[in-house]
Amino acid sequence: MLDRTLAPPFVRSTSFELIQPIQKSSAKGADIFFVLGGMQNVSKTELIFPAGRWQEKVWGASYFSSQMLSKGTRDKTSYEIAQLFDHYGSHLEINPGLDFVSVAVYALNKNLEASIVLLLELLQSSVFPEKELTQLKSIYLQNLRVNREKTSFQSSVRLRRSLYGDSQPYGKELEEQEVSSLSKDQLIDHFDQFYKTATIIVSGNASDAHQKVITDAFGCFANNPLRKESEIASMPQTKERQVVSKEGSVQSSIRLGKRSIGRTHTDYAGVVFLNHILGGYFGSRLMKNIREEKGLSYGISSSLTTMIRANHLAIGADVNLENVGLTFQEIRNELNRLRTESINPAELEIARNHFIGSLQLEITTSFAHADKIKNLLLFNLPNNFYQQMILLIDKFGPDDLIRIANEYFHEDSFLEIAVG
Repeated sequence: MLDRTLAPPFVRSTSFELIQPIQKSSAKGADIFFVLGGMQNVSKTELIFPAGRWQEKVWGASYFSSQMLSKGTRDKTSYEIAQLFDHYGSHLEINPGLDFVSVAVYALNKNLEASIVLLLELLQSSVFPEKELTQLKSIYLQNLRVNREKTSFQSSVRLRRSLYGDSQPYGKELEEQEVSSLSKDQLIDHFDQFYKTATIIVSGNASDAHQKVITDAFGCFANNPLRKESEIASMPQTKERQVVSKEGSVQSSIRLGKRSIGRTHTDYAGVVFLNHILGGYFGSRLMKNIREEKGLSYGISSSLTTMIRANHLAIGADVNLENVGLTFQEIRNELNRLRTESINPAELEIARNHFIGSLQLEITTSFAHADKIKNLLLFNLPNNFYQQMILLIDKFGPDDLIRIANEYFHEDSFLEIAVG
């Protein structure tokens, strides 16, 4: 009989095997990748268009054109579209990004064909009704005004603007006037230009018949080459800390950030792992120092954001106004420690096991496998990218991490911003 008073033995694995996708093409050449797996009769069909903010000729065209797709076609109102997706047990998900726009539908396999037909109608027959556009802009502007009262929003906007400039899509935040002046014709122009090529990823338990339905349905889309883009130039960075007061605020949102490297760089695995040690999980150094030992914040984290044309490291926390200077100093101390002190074996092993285990847990479903495969496609990465990253992290020693910390985590290279 199993003795439940004893913990199960720890089994350590460095394996990371992704489902091998089946690749097909639409009639006009769009790549379709089928990531097949799972026992449930459900599937996800995702179309990725090169239609993100980076492609805009008019600020806001990407976001609003994508959000208007489900607001009405030549034959259906937004209400009828929503009712049909509900009737089919399907879920439409539209994610406008800085580089790409993703349009996906989750469907029961018994209603897959009907769901795909409806999705295709949105992508071919949307009419961008003026009434719906007016309402969507009103909601956006209301949310924008609410967000601008939040110190966390203001500090994040200031960080991106400082890193990329407000004339670049990565650093730009829409202004009220830009939203108000957007026209239906401008959205249609953006849609007509950037929604003709796509990369399509299908995941779940899709039969041969379902695969044929999808391949035939999306025959109108051409190939999206997903070419590697050159990185944009860095902005000149001031060393002076930016502190912005907000009347009535008792807390301040602090951000530290700097431009960093992307997924194709040889040091990427090291930067990702060091970020994990610094502030990437609950047992990280920043959490232990800022939250547990000094009680300066309920939470603090660091992250590495990777995009097609640029990448950046960011550290963020909310603290009481009187603790802003102390928190900045303690973060600088932790960055300095990464560069000057060897990580002890126990801490290194805990962080290593947590990172590898967390990454492995991210591929428990075929949908999750598809998300990883999407990253491989969008960033032009080799098929064994994640496996090789795990193997590299498994071999890192203290000296390797000190070298990487000195190159990418120097405390003097981070911008410092506080709003509150």
